Amino acid sequence: MRDDMTGRVVVTGLMCAVLLFSWGCEKPNNALGLYLDGILLTEYDDNVQAVQKLEQATREDKKFWYAYSVLGEVYEKMEDYPNSVASYEKATEINPDSLKDFMNLGRVHKIMKELAKAVEAYARACEIDPNHLRAHLKTAKCYVELEDYDNALNYGRRAEQIDPNVAEVQLLLAEVYQWRENFEAAISSYKRALELDSGNPEALTFLALAYIRTEYYEPAKELLTLAIMAQPDNAKAHKYLGYCLLKLNAVDEAIAAYESALGIDQKDWETLRSLGVAYMLKAISAADEDMRAKAVEQWRASLDIQADQPSSQAMLRLIEKYSNGE
Repeated sequence: MRDDMTGRVVVTGLMCAVLLFSWGCEKPNNALGLYLDGILLTEYDDNVQAVQKLEQATREDKKFWYAYSVLGEVYEKMEDYPNSVASYEKATEINPDSLKDFMNLGRVHKIMKELAKAVEAYARACEIDPNHLRAHLKTAKCYVELEDYDNALNYGRRAEQIDPNVAEVQLLLAEVYQWRENFEAAISSYKRALELDSGNPEALTFLALAYIRTEYYEPAKELLTLAIMAQPDNAKAHKYLGYCLLKLNAVDEAIAAYESALGIDQKDWETLRSLGVAYMLKAISAADEDMRAKAVEQWRASLDIQADQPSSQAMLRLIEKYSNGE
């Protein structure tokens, strides 16, 4: 404990010297002292007291952007996101070239689901450092969530230029290509992601999905099997595998895959609907009334979760038809 304390004192002393040098000898250091007290308190996880010291430091010196920056971090740690945003915004107002504060500001806006503001902060970080990989990647991801795929592609491609050997970038690009229905480019990016990270279950799953959309069901099935081996609780992989198996007329195996998906995520209305289809195909081929009842049960459960899903009226007609034993 004594050695730890000595280390903290040395770090604090160095920080003080650096800040005094940056301010100049004539600058009053009361705000600096409060700031350093606040820093020390954060090291001991006394965030409430740290906020008090840091807020007091900003009142002593309204241009003290270091204090606003750390305030943003402390408020974020306390999950007080509105005050965290306000602090980061003040820091960026005082120092408009602070890459770190714009990145932090974007992150907190993202946590608050304020995507338009998040993308604005991340984009500013990209302007400050045009070669910052994470800034470009995060900007692109926000644009995907905003369904602005043109801008997502622009920032994603820039991230790829910065470093073409990052699997996460390739996955992002592949997702954008899929939304733009450029499945050939999506497949190429997913394959590149797998070259960079061969065991990535996300890459395996979504490459399989790209194959499904181009009706290549056999390679999709193989990829999904690998994804499930790498990540047995990957509900999407089980669900997509069920779809592939249905398309390949392997109804019993499809049922098993869909049931596995529901074992992981019982509230997935798409899986419930698809399992109902598989049960009904089995019921018709085997003249199995129990299986027919199970199909209707899955469809009803699906509609209970998502009443306004696509083709809901057609499903209601099927429920009515097969509930009457037709």
